[in-house]
Amino acid sequence: MFKKLLIANRGEIALRVIRTCKEMKIKTVAVYSTADRDSLHVKFADEAVCIGPPSSTESYLNVPRLMAAVEITNADAIHPGYGFLAENADFAEVCTEYGIKFIGPTPEMINRMGDKITAKETMIAAGVPCIPGSGGLLKSADEGKKLAKGIGYPVIIKATAGGGGKGMRVIWNDDEFQENWDNAKIEAKASFGNDGMYMEKFIEEPRHIEIQIIGDQHGNVIHLSERDCSIQRRHQKLVEECPSPFMTKALRTKMGEAAIAAGMAINYEGVGTVEFLVDKHRNFYFMEMNTRIQVEHPVTEEVIDRDLIKEQIKVAAGEKLNGKNYLPKLHCMECRINAEDVYNDFRPNPGNITSFHSAKGHGVRVDTHVYAGYSVPPFYDSMIAKLICKAETREECITKMERALDEFIIEGIKTTIPFHQQLMKNEKFRKGDFHTGFLDSFEMKNK
Repeated sequence: MFKKLLIANRGEIALRVIRTCKEMKIKTVAVYSTADRDSLHVKFADEAVCIGPPSSTESYLNVPRLMAAVEITNADAIHPGYGFLAENADFAEVCTEYGIKFIGPTPEMINRMGDKITAKETMIAAGVPCIPGSGGLLKSADEGKKLAKGIGYPVIIKATAGGGGKGMRVIWNDDEFQENWDNAKIEAKASFGNDGMYMEKFIEEPRHIEIQIIGDQHGNVIHLSERDCSIQRRHQKLVEECPSPFMTKALRTKMGEAAIAAGMAINYEGVGTVEFLVDKHRNFYFMEMNTRIQVEHPVTEEVIDRDLIKEQIKVAAGEKLNGKNYLPKLHCMECRINAEDVYNDFRPNPGNITSFHSAKGHGVRVDTHVYAGYSVPPFYDSMIAKLICKAETREECITKMERALDEFIIEGIKTTIPFHQQLMKNEKFRKGDFHTGFLDSFEMKNK
């Protein structure tokens, strides 16, 4: 087992890793930018190293500075968290060259799943259902139009190096193609430095359901059931839950088998998530694979009673999985609490938190790195907390979430708590009648 682990990340995920490491008797090193010097992950780590100014490119994305922090603290492993360098194959390669264990898959695995075209080709070869599409990069808008006529509109064009909805456009007819093509390529180039585009059939009113998997170094891959992530705004998840209200026992079995096949196809090591779109007839299609821990991993932890960070570290150290798949025992839901003004188009709202009262009680968990007096910096993602509730049934879980949201008080900045409070009261949401476009017609009521 590792003796000292450096967390190449910030905020709540860094604090989350620190907590598990303490329970595993592993020393921890926090890194931080000057904007994060007062974050809780800095306070609770055994050691902390400042790696630069607020800009991510000069701190959390700066590989030489991260490796310098490894060297001066004698860490023997690096946990990348999520975001930043978590799915960067070059960073994983540098760790290997330095003799430092990267807590995650190998650079080859990251590359095979990081490029959307390569990932889709790999899944097709493994027999995993994929959405009909271009099968490779498109050379021009004209080529896309010809293919769209065969597939049938609507179609969606996506950046091959994309994520988070960047470089993505839905196209409903030939007349819309050129303008959307041009805009998507510009956005993809600016976001990822790669304007390669591919196309797929656009699945109308789909569910976004993902399967959590773990693979070890001995060729074993298991799944830990699903998470429904269909409540999204601009392709960014806001609420996740397990089990999915749309799931059946037969569908879970099929999707679980497909996710395991996906992991086996690349001899996957570590925790990862195979993401699917599921149409209204419960046909499912591979969308992408995330080769890292995810923001919503607590949902899975709560329904199967396993520490995923601990499992991640154990397989990285060479331990063998027991070969058992896990199914949900309870119902769990997570609401992402972002520093955003929900009455002003969810505009980011950084600033000083003057009052902070965390929700508590049986079946209530809050993962956060903030506190009263903490100043939310404007340089990073706006998520400041995750409120996770579990109960025997979905109805009880929603009722518990309503109660927890009511007592979760954050003052000094605006947050997404009012949005979640209204969502929990929405009749369609409570019935489980929603899809990825649900929030397009959701209107916030007056304050």
